[in-house]
Amino acid sequence: MNRHDVINTCLPDESIMEIFRHLDSETSRDACSLVCKRWRELERLSRTFLHLSTLDSSNHFSELARCFVNVKSIYIDGKPSRNSPRSLSDDVLALLADSFSKLENLTLAFCPGIDDSGLISVAHKCMHLKSLVLEGCSVGDYAVAAVGKCCKQLEDLTLRSCKELTDVGLADLTLGCGKSLKSLSVALCVKITDLSLEAVGSHCKSLETLSLDSDSIHDKGVLAVARGCPLLKVLKLQCVNVTDEALIAVGTHCLSLELLELNTFRRFTDKSLCAIGNGCKRLKNLSLSDCPFLTDLGLEAIAAGCKELTNLEIYCCQDIGTVGLESIGQSCRCLTNLAVFQCPLIGNRAFLEVGRGCEFLQALLLVECSVINDDAICGIARGCQNLKKLQICRCDEIGNKGLTAVGEYCKSLTDLRVELCDRVGDEGLIAVGEGCSLRFLSVSGCHEVGDAGIIAIARGSSQLQQLSITGLANMGDVSMAEIGEGCPLLKNLVLRRCAQITDAGLGQLVRNCTGLESCYLVRCPRITAVGVASVVTCCANIRKIMVESGKVSERTKRRAASSNSSRKIEWIYCPY
Repeated sequence: MNRHDVINTCLPDESIMEIFRHLDSETSRDACSLVCKRWRELERLSRTFLHLSTLDSSNHFSELARCFVNVKSIYIDGKPSRNSPRSLSDDVLALLADSFSKLENLTLAFCPGIDDSGLISVAHKCMHLKSLVLEGCSVGDYAVAAVGKCCKQLEDLTLRSCKELTDVGLADLTLGCGKSLKSLSVALCVKITDLSLEAVGSHCKSLETLSLDSDSIHDKGVLAVARGCPLLKVLKLQCVNVTDEALIAVGTHCLSLELLELNTFRRFTDKSLCAIGNGCKRLKNLSLSDCPFLTDLGLEAIAAGCKELTNLEIYCCQDIGTVGLESIGQSCRCLTNLAVFQCPLIGNRAFLEVGRGCEFLQALLLVECSVINDDAICGIARGCQNLKKLQICRCDEIGNKGLTAVGEYCKSLTDLRVELCDRVGDEGLIAVGEGCSLRFLSVSGCHEVGDAGIIAIARGSSQLQQLSITGLANMGDVSMAEIGEGCPLLKNLVLRRCAQITDAGLGQLVRNCTGLESCYLVRCPRITAVGVASVVTCCANIRKIMVESGKVSERTKRRAASSNSSRKIEWIYCPY
């Protein structure tokens, strides 16, 4: 200000570093580091995380270590790309271990060039490691055993698609660092069987989180963990060979369980949920997906025993009906999040009961609930006035009356997604626009929605940041102009199959919404290369554009590359 550096004069190093730590993106941090030499040094000192996706020379890691001395977490995405055709090798991983010996968190994702020697180097040189994620790596038993032997502080281990790893390696790891291990996730590791879980049950008494996705796991392994790990709080299972016997043991022994996620379970029944309801009184989160043998009886047991339940997700459970969800509404007064997906037997009464009993509900997701109508939404709106997020998809009987009630009663609503609901039109959106200030709006395939509804949202939602519109044949440029006028904070815009929007409307929007960061323009026939150019010209922060390749001129590409040397636009080309 008046050529005086007020910030650097007044703020000490600690305050500036704390500000840098709260920045929400690497792009923002990088921009700050270019302001002056002091900011560059402080930004480097404040950085504790590096995301590496390209491989440079052998000196690269030592140079990074000199610049970023406080880095404790590194994520390496080893997928070969156009700019980085090589995958990560053991030699390079050894250099990383040399350079960052104080590393605490390491993720190696899709690094098929990594085998035992590279990970053994990490184990020997990064002995303070607390979290290790291995995904798509060729590591075997020797390397994993070395991690157990050397990294005595390891708390979090994730193994995904490590096809060379067997029970021997994981069992040896539990012998070495089982006392410190608190979280274990195993997915798509075909040689990991119940023997590994028996070792976990014997040596990992402090285990709190277990996630399993495997066809090689049976009751024996889960039983061993349930009996041996009494502190277990989180259990996520996608194991087709696990039956009621294992879940009954969980309900009997894991009394501290707070989250249970069951996916694609074809061999267990209501007996499992009855055991969970009887034993796991602290359960707060329950997710049931594709469990065909569950009925209302199981959900009633959860309602009777798990009064602290806050999150419930029911996906494709065809035999759970109105009575089961009614019991949740009557007993689980703390419910804040509810998702119901393809459950054709759940009717209006269930949601009316949720509306009467769950006043703290904040998020509701309804997908393909064919028998509920506006009465259910009106009941939710009147009773759950703290609702912040509502998503309705393919619910044919829900229309304007339900959305009008939401606009009237749910003043805290910030996130609305309405997709493929033919009865929803301008009337419902106008009510929401008049009663709520949205930050996220998605309207897809609702053919009765036109300019009037979108204009009402634009005028009532000055904080709108994300807008996604698909297949609205009756919406045109006037809506775009109103969004530009009323929603200057818009960051993400998606327009798909919007036949009436032209370059002129898009231009009016981007001239006011200059902070736009991503823009998807898919199959909008009246938007041409001129409209795409206006996005690049007006939006200095634009980072991602999806459009048909023929609508991007060479001049626009050159302008994007030269207008701001620090800006890199990711172009995603879609077919016509």
